[in-house]
Amino acid sequence: MRVGVVGASGFTGGELLRLLLSHPKVEVTVATSREYADEYVFRVHPNLRGVAELKFSPLDLSKLAGSCDVVFLATPHGASVKYTPQLLEAGLRVVDLSADFRLKDPEQYKVWYGWEHPRPDLLKEAVYGLPELHRDEIKGARLVACPGCTATASTLALAPLVKAGLIDLDHIVVDVKMGSSGAGSSPDIFSHHSLRAGVVRPYAAAGHRHCAEVEQELSALAGRRLRIAMSAHAVDMVRGILSTCHAFLTRQVAEGELWRAYRSMYGGEPFIRIVKDRKGLYRLPDPKVVVGTNFCDVGFELDGRVGRVVALAAIDNLVKGAAGQGVQCFNIMAGFNEREGLSFFGAHPL
Repeated sequence: MRVGVVGASGFTGGELLRLLLSHPKVEVTVATSREYADEYVFRVHPNLRGVAELKFSPLDLSKLAGSCDVVFLATPHGASVKYTPQLLEAGLRVVDLSADFRLKDPEQYKVWYGWEHPRPDLLKEAVYGLPELHRDEIKGARLVACPGCTATASTLALAPLVKAGLIDLDHIVVDVKMGSSGAGSSPDIFSHHSLRAGVVRPYAAAGHRHCAEVEQELSALAGRRLRIAMSAHAVDMVRGILSTCHAFLTRQVAEGELWRAYRSMYGGEPFIRIVKDRKGLYRLPDPKVVVGTNFCDVGFELDGRVGRVVALAAIDNLVKGAAGQGVQCFNIMAGFNEREGLSFFGAHPL
């Protein structure tokens, strides 16, 4: 299939190119960038040197329509909503990695993003691109809205507990640790090395935007409205997210029942690994283990003394949290094997 990437010079765009250029059933025909138009992509993404002689091009929607079957949008929030309607009208399918179509309720965009959504009709059509929850809907979708990275990790950590009805749905707390690449490639004072290195910095102690996505997805599983408390921290790593979720059990639960909840939901999932070991260094999910991969490692710990369960998930924010999840959705849309172009595992040590 012929594929275009809009916004290909950022971190997420670079990851999309890395994955798509090695995909056996994809031809990357267009990679757009306003800043680097007519430059070779390897001058921005040096890991792609010798892989392709592709050059960045200016954004031209008519060119995309004439040379692509599917377009990936790796644009800032508020930009893809300007392009998506025209791409769909041209008969293209769209995988959007921004937040512009993730939320079903247009009123939530006023609350979390401060703007009125101009195309609520497309919000109804867009499919939330979390394959573990929406695989069948993704198959026939014209427009897939890929989840945010912290929303991906947090939702996947908690979903089995919510689905199984094991936890108090009114008291769920999520603590997220995020690598620096999650802030994107545009430098600012927060990304200055002397101020970013060595930190565990709370950057959204309350009110993280991805709360809206987690609440939306878990509410659908629970069959009632949920509210999630989330705090996010910037930590001294380049890639990775660890979501540590605290929930309280509604009754006495044995560890075996928790195992059954996670296995029943994720037993057949190609990119979910349940990590809860009794030996070794990596007994629970660790972001370092999934760097560069599309895996989400989930695990849990039972705190029987206070009736608490700690649910954990580790992902690479640029892969399963962005580009890899987009390619996984693309494979489902195209009818390809879901693992196509994504069947690689991480390096160790890293």
